[in-house]
Amino acid sequence: MGIDMPFVGPLLKTIALILDFLFSTYKWVIIIAAVVSWIRPDPYHPIIRFLYSATEPVLYRVRRWMPFVMIGGMDLSPIVVILALQFIGQVFIVDSLMQLAYMMRY
Repeated sequence: MGIDMPFVGPLLKTIALILDFLFSTYKWVIIIAAVVSWIRPDPYHPIIRFLYSATEPVLYRVRRWMPFVMIGGMDLSPIVVILALQFIGQVFIVDSLMQLAYMMRY
């Protein structure tokens, strides 16, 4: 005799959708921070400080673990992080949660 929990499927789907939104939003924050870094903005502007504080901890770790991402003065760490978010975050985590949510519907 199994326990009937009809709320688990929708809960997992909701968690998957929230994670998908967060991964997508963070990808855009990284893209915006990378583009803004090309124009040398005022480092004391609140938006620039937010972009830096939201992205630099992750980008720093990627640069430290993968020193080859700095090629000829170009920093490729945003590309590495975006690819990781896309493949690990959205493809594996979000899709797996969605499939599990659909299996829990029945």
